[in-house]
Amino acid sequence: MVDVSQHELVPEHIPIEGAELDSVLEEYGLDRTDLPEIKADDPALPEAAETGDVIKIVRDSRTAETSISYRLVVE
Repeated sequence: MVDVSQHELVPEHIPIEGAELDSVLEEYGLDRTDLPEIKADDPALPEAAETGDVIKIVRDSRTAETSISYRLVVE
């Protein structure tokens, strides 16, 4: 079976927690439940991702070097 998360077109998905997560939420004035959601069974997620985790998604961008977004893992 093919591991979709390793495909060259799938952006990097990185679980974040602790001080890094607190910093992001404070910077944007958000609570973790305010973040857009990503399903726990999304094939692009790392295997270690669990419901309630916050994922940092790093994409290539044409106008900037990278684009970073954050998602909350849900059932």
